[in-house]
Amino acid sequence: MVDAGNKHDPIETTMTLGDHLEELRIRVILALLGLVAAVVLCLFFGTFIIKFIERPYIAAMGIEARLQSLAPADGFTSYMEISAMAGVVLASPWIFYHLWMFVSAGLYQNEKRYVYLAAPFSAGLFIIGSLFFVFIIAPVTLKFLVAFNRQVLGVDSNFTFQNYVSFITIMMLIFGIAFQTPVAIFFLIKTGLVSIQMMTRSRRFVIFGIVVLSAIATPGADMFSLFSLAIPLYLLFEAGIMLGWFSLRRAKARDAQNA
Repeated sequence: MVDAGNKHDPIETTMTLGDHLEELRIRVILALLGLVAAVVLCLFFGTFIIKFIERPYIAAMGIEARLQSLAPADGFTSYMEISAMAGVVLASPWIFYHLWMFVSAGLYQNEKRYVYLAAPFSAGLFIIGSLFFVFIIAPVTLKFLVAFNRQVLGVDSNFTFQNYVSFITIMMLIFGIAFQTPVAIFFLIKTGLVSIQMMTRSRRFVIFGIVVLSAIATPGADMFSLFSLAIPLYLLFEAGIMLGWFSLRRAKARDAQNA
């Protein structure tokens, strides 16, 4: 006989397909509303945001360097693009909260505590990944590309405002998403879809996959950009395994105490 008050009772946690779709619709609407509000706010501070992302360019080209606009609408479209990306970063805690709340709707009550930890953790990793590219990777990458153009090809580097903004925003998004690796691996291990032994045995394939993924995510970029994404991805992969290992170890110790 099933105890109706049991928090592990699957009957109490089962949702129909219609319930899931309704939950998804609500979460998407709320996430989009937060994103729109963040983008509108960033539109008022677009000039300051642009000066912020110009730091890697100035570090590579010199204090007197200025980005160029070749088409009449380039400045406006790039302003909107960087404001939208800044809005995504700003709204990421709100977006990830609703993403994980949708996931938690299909979990048992005792499993939902992991979601409450995952939501801020995911948002923090997304912001860290985006800023990691701007502060650490972008200056070195641009210096390498400028030096390569000058010393190997004998050409000057004159980046356009539109191309530079597109490069920065796309790479910020890629790094932000890539930094979600530990959370994904942790949940795969925690839910039993994969085991720690399986993950450790597949390291060589993971390394190959990470390099291929990094090459796809950085098309046309230099080798430094490729490995600057691949190396953090591998370290985050190992961090996800460690989180899963600690979680399983705690669960076994707790079960041993309750036995």
